[in-house]
Order: sequence, then C-alpha cells, then structure tokens
Amino acid sequence: MEENKATVRSYLPADRNAVLELLELNTPEFFSPAERKDLEYYLDHEIESYFVLEINGVVAGSGGINFSEDKKNGVISWDMIHPLYHGKGFGSILLRHRIKLLQTTHLVEKIKVRTSQHTFRFYEKSGFRILNTVPDYWAKGFDLVEMEYRGIIHE
Repeated sequence: MEENKATVRSYLPADRNAVLELLELNTPEFFSPAERKDLEYYLDHEIESYFVLEINGVVAGSGGINFSEDKKNGVISWDMIHPLYHGKGFGSILLRHRIKLLQTTHLVEKIKVRTSQHTFRFYEKSGFRILNTVPDYWAKGFDLVEMEYRGIIHE
C-alpha cells in the first residue's frame, strides 16, 4: 500500500478552485451552503496567510491564519480537509503547521479559532478550550464556537 505523503505550502491563486471544491465536499456536514460566498470573498480579499495541504501532490486540505488589528491574536481560519482524509491526522498536520508559525510571531499573545459545534472537538483535542458559543451564528444550525489555544505561545 502506498503511503500518503503530506506537505503544507503557501496558497497560490491557482489553488482557488481546489479550495472551493473542498468547501463543497464538506457542505452541508461542516459548512452551510451560504458560506461559499464568504470563502470566495476571503480568498479574493482577506487572506493574510493561507496554506494548502497536498497529499501526493494533490490539494487535499486548506487553512489560514488571520490577525487581530493589534496583531496580538492569531486566528486559525477556514480549515477544510477532503472527506477521504478525515480522521487520518492530516487536519492535525495543517493545524500544527500554523500553530508553530504563530508561536514564532512575537507579537502574538493568543491563538484563537472560530468554529462550529460540528468541528470544535477537533480543536479541543489539539489544545483549544471553549470561550463562548452563539447559536445559529454562521447559518441556521451552524453555531459559532469561539475557542482559545491553551498551549505554550512562545518558547
């Protein structure tokens, strides 16, 4: 059996369709159909640092980092993994890559994520704790779960 080799690299505009396809493959289980327009806008106008995870050279995941205005909060954003690779550790590879980057960004004091009730347990297992929840925030049936990383920020 061939081993799946995963690499993380910076997002390129040529990855846009592959990232949008990841969203579609994870809708409606993890994202509301209404979020596609938000992701399109994000990819076109709001990216600060965004990455793709490739498995054997094919885009199989994506996720970003954004910052609060004062740069003291690093925010994990728009995480998606192809459903074929759910539960196999690839989401953790992508998340750890971004946490390590944020740990080397000296202004950052907190690492946060804004997710939903459908995915918060993934972040809990990775060291995040719940700060707040807001029902039906993203869309009907998609609550906001605000979380903060409890691990070491700077070594």
